[in-house]
Amino acid sequence: MISVTVNGTTHQIDVDPDTPILWVVRENLQMTGTKFGCGIAQCGACTIHLDGYPIRSCSTPISAADGGTITTIEGLAAPDGSLSKVQQAWIDEQVPQCGYCQSGQIMSATALLRDNPNPTDEDIDDAMSGNVCRCGTYPQIRRAIKTAASS
Repeated sequence: MISVTVNGTTHQIDVDPDTPILWVVRENLQMTGTKFGCGIAQCGACTIHLDGYPIRSCSTPISAADGGTITTIEGLAAPDGSLSKVQQAWIDEQVPQCGYCQSGQIMSATALLRDNPNPTDEDIDDAMSGNVCRCGTYPQIRRAIKTAASS
């Protein structure tokens, strides 16, 4: 049994310890906001936070999270449903086109702003370099991060 707290709720999960966190979150816990992109930790679509740090859930086994805390895109909003400042900035700046990579982008941006509340363009580029957007919304992503930083 793996014990993990996801978005504030503790779960006892009976799965193979090598199962990627992505599949536990999506299949066992039915939280489908985290996306499968490449499966080899290169695109960032599956980014979640484990103990506060962004990780690639497609290649991280659930055993690495045993006793830990996971935050998914579903866990960023407040209990009353109000969006996080990053989520709201994504809407305000009309970032998504197809939207597929955006939950991973938002998770990476959230971690960036937690650690650096006033990032430069270079800081943003460095922090977001592991997240691929095939639609090319990088200028909108940068603008949304700056909007969230200023709110």
